Amino acid sequence: MNLNDWLNNGWLKPHQTSKEEIRNLIKIIERDLSDAKITDISNDWRFAIAYNAALQICTIALYCSGYKVSRSQSEHYRTILSLSLTLGEEYTAIRDYLNACRAKRNVSDYDMIGTISNTEVKELLEVASRLFDQIKIWIAGNCPDK
Repeated sequence: MNLNDWLNNGWLKPHQTSKEEIRNLIKIIERDLSDAKITDISNDWRFAIAYNAALQICTIALYCSGYKVSRSQSEHYRTILSLSLTLGEEYTAIRDYLNACRAKRNVSDYDMIGTISNTEVKELLEVASRLFDQIKIWIAGNCPDK
């Protein structure tokens, strides 16, 4: 499958992003990566914040590719799964890891507290930080006017 197939399935809609929109998402990512390092809050919440940073990175790739997830189409799930379609198949392992983090975050946000370890927070922060560095390089090559 590719993004056009997703569009035809109704999972995506066309989206024209702007320099301001991408800049705002970058600021959110920077804030979230910083806030997730604060150890005075629970690991559950730190994980959710780091997860949001990773989600916004996936959003940037999707927006720069000309798409946005349609409402009521499992927005987080589709945004994360689009990573290997926007950045390439070499991001499949990161996509799968982030999808597993999405499921963990759902449990800690909606079902039970204390389910996230400090090690899991650190791992997600490392993955999100590396992915953030990579998306900035990708933007320069694929979305240079942003």
